[in-house]
Amino acid sequence: FFGGLNKNYQQDCEGGDRITYNLAFGQNELIEELLKVNKNTAVILISGNAVAMPWLDKVPALIQSWYLGSEAGSATANIISGKVNPSGKLPFSFPKKLEDNAAHSFGEISYPGDSIKQIYKEDIFVGYRWHDTKKIPAMFPFGYGLSYTTFEYGKVTADKKQYTKDEIIRLSFTLTNKGKSDGAESVQIYASQINPSLARPEKELKAFDKIFLKAGESKNVEIAVPVKDLAYFDDNKHDWVVEADKFTLHCAASSADIKSSVTVEVK
Repeated sequence: FFGGLNKNYQQDCEGGDRITYNLAFGQNELIEELLKVNKNTAVILISGNAVAMPWLDKVPALIQSWYLGSEAGSATANIISGKVNPSGKLPFSFPKKLEDNAAHSFGEISYPGDSIKQIYKEDIFVGYRWHDTKKIPAMFPFGYGLSYTTFEYGKVTADKKQYTKDEIIRLSFTLTNKGKSDGAESVQIYASQINPSLARPEKELKAFDKIFLKAGESKNVEIAVPVKDLAYFDDNKHDWVVEADKFTLHCAASSADIKSSVTVEVK
């Protein structure tokens, strides 16, 4: 089943809000009816945004294909047929329901706001920062994506235990392609500050890299995180601030799939 949203007003466009989180034109009902006839119906969603998926636990496969342009058919066919091993990761979280978004938790002054002034009461707690900090599971978390192979992460280590604010934290771990297909994995590094003086998210993305591995291949992956990237913006000082504190760096396959962690100290 190919379906999704249109690039028009009130569906999937700039300058106007969608009127519903559901798929339009009875597509959810159509998918449910198709599954009654063929339980092996796969869904290919064409959209630039998240949608509600009440049928998700019934479908054997789902591809989020976005808007791929004139070669959309060829690109999608190559993935369905197995000619290409997919390796994409989500650039934002797909919430289970609209009310799971941060803006919907602060009343009408935050969403939909008014015609003159919009107040962002959620502050920095948007997307995965909101889901993580408030313990609200996403339908598909930020950074999530499947492949026709599987990857095994070794334990992440840092090159030192303590750093000054002008140094670089160098992390390393082993990544192994455990499957029978060549593939690529986007590894992600998140940071959590142990005792921040201001409210901060549970963790924030600080680095990432895409690693290509042949079937059965292992590689030692090294990722650098400058200490200055652990800063937050202090709106009283009007400047970026790195606090002297301990930070836990997480090696992850998505914002909800941490493989291992290491704690360092910034002096």
